[in-house]
Amino acid sequence: MSDLHLFSPSDALNCRPSGDCVKQTVQHHGVKGLYRGLSSLLYGSIPKSAVRFGMFEYLSNHAKDKSGHLNSTRGLLCGLGAGVMEAVLVVCPMETVKVKFIHDQTSANPRYRGFFHGVREIIREQGIRGTYQGLTATVLKQGSNQAIRFFVMTSLKNWYKGDDPNKSINPLVTGTFGAIAGAASVFGNTPLDVIKTRMQGLEAHKYKNTWDCALKIMKYEGLAAFYKGTVPRLGRVCLDVAIVFIIYEEVVKVLNVVWKTD
Repeated sequence: MSDLHLFSPSDALNCRPSGDCVKQTVQHHGVKGLYRGLSSLLYGSIPKSAVRFGMFEYLSNHAKDKSGHLNSTRGLLCGLGAGVMEAVLVVCPMETVKVKFIHDQTSANPRYRGFFHGVREIIREQGIRGTYQGLTATVLKQGSNQAIRFFVMTSLKNWYKGDDPNKSINPLVTGTFGAIAGAASVFGNTPLDVIKTRMQGLEAHKYKNTWDCALKIMKYEGLAAFYKGTVPRLGRVCLDVAIVFIIYEEVVKVLNVVWKTD
């Protein structure tokens, strides 16, 4: 499963802006090159979304008032709980392995033959603990990420529905709200994402803990370092969150009819 990265390390070094990376990837690998690593992405995205939305539904069903209304503050807390659970059960081990694998593939002498080989080697050498590097940073990142997204999404849905809690929301409107929520999460927690990635990389030993990592980035690289990759991440996350929320809302509508989950 060595297709985890989108293009070769030499391609990455030659790429400048995001558009240039897309252009070079298509030139060297064709349109299919833009989908390299899709299988590995699915391995992480499916259980991650299942835990996130499953936990949010569980928490929100207990947080709604008697009329079935979920206010913005409770939406934020439910999103926080969903993000923390997602971080512990899925995101931290998957992200740790992914970051280690990508760093290994960009080294002069890669050790891992593929994704699953990399997983086996990491566990063999470091145990399960080796897949949980940067847990604190990941919990902070995922918790704040989902807290922001669900807070914005809940606020926008409540505003749109007004005094009619049963008002249906068009998928296009849901997608727009999701894109806004995604943008808010990017600006709100990109610094934590940068710290998380540093804490899970092969050079994580340079940092004593999450706080030490943040201080050293600020001291040696400046505030701008916390927002590296914001623009390309913004485009990806807005579309991603919009699509995921559309699917989530439509699935919930079906479940409410079939199993009367309300």
